[in-house]
Amino acid sequence: MGVLDGRIAIVTGAGRGLGREHALELARQGAKVVVNDYGVTLSGDGGEGVSLAEEVVELIRAAGGEAVANGADVADFEAAEAMVCQAIDTFGGLDILVNNAGFVRDRMLVNTSEEEWDAVIRVHLKGHFAPLRHAGAYWRVESKAGRTRAARVINTSSGAGLQGSVGQTTYSVAKAGIATMTTVAAYELASYGVTVNALAPSARTRMTLGAFAEAMAVPEEGFDVMDPANVSPVVAWLASVEAGDVTGRVIEVEGGKVCVEDGWRHGPTLDLGRRWEAAEVGSRLRELLAKAGDPEPIYGARG
Repeated sequence: MGVLDGRIAIVTGAGRGLGREHALELARQGAKVVVNDYGVTLSGDGGEGVSLAEEVVELIRAAGGEAVANGADVADFEAAEAMVCQAIDTFGGLDILVNNAGFVRDRMLVNTSEEEWDAVIRVHLKGHFAPLRHAGAYWRVESKAGRTRAARVINTSSGAGLQGSVGQTTYSVAKAGIATMTTVAAYELASYGVTVNALAPSARTRMTLGAFAEAMAVPEEGFDVMDPANVSPVVAWLASVEAGDVTGRVIEVEGGKVCVEDGWRHGPTLDLGRRWEAAEVGSRLRELLAKAGDPEPIYGARG
């Protein structure tokens, strides 16, 4: 018996890395899984079709689970809708959406091309929005028909989106957007029985091996902190019925460490009760800055 027995899930970008481990863990916990992967390279080029997803499906079936493959581009609005329909048509519904698909094109800001910006923003932001929009619409219909499901969404943000990362402006912006999308969607979908949370995972994947190769090295012995499988049990619990009181949260996971992110909060404030004069802003704003905590350093910062 697992914490997800009888539940139906979609995991995007599930052919490799974190998504693969999420799909396997959800199946291990009893979920029926639509394994999605578009099969692109690290930078989002080319593709291997649905073959990667099929490999994961075979692993799930060999272990006694139920799964089907899906090769949709999650940022294609109609393809994302078809993916949601596939889960409903194949397994009879949908309870869990794990948005994980993405790729990177690391560049310093002044070297980033328009095409690189558009590609990364598309796969992460629209690639989260499109499946979530169609799943949310399904859950709204179910709720209005008196069949409210204990639906769960787990999005994938990043420390790059929460603290920033040198050389990853576009990726950082996209992941920050996902964190905000999570908090808004949690509020908007709550009345339909849906919770929406996001993870900021730190793990060894294709995306981290390039930028953080030394930190991602496999240890010769002991606990492998960067094994992506470490993150998946947190995904599984957030996808469970038991987690119905947790929503709108961004949770960082690294090895055995779990951190609930505090997010933007109103800090020191001064209200003059009138319009400010430009000449007085500096001294008064510096007073507020002195009361506020220092920003956390971004990843890759020196000094």
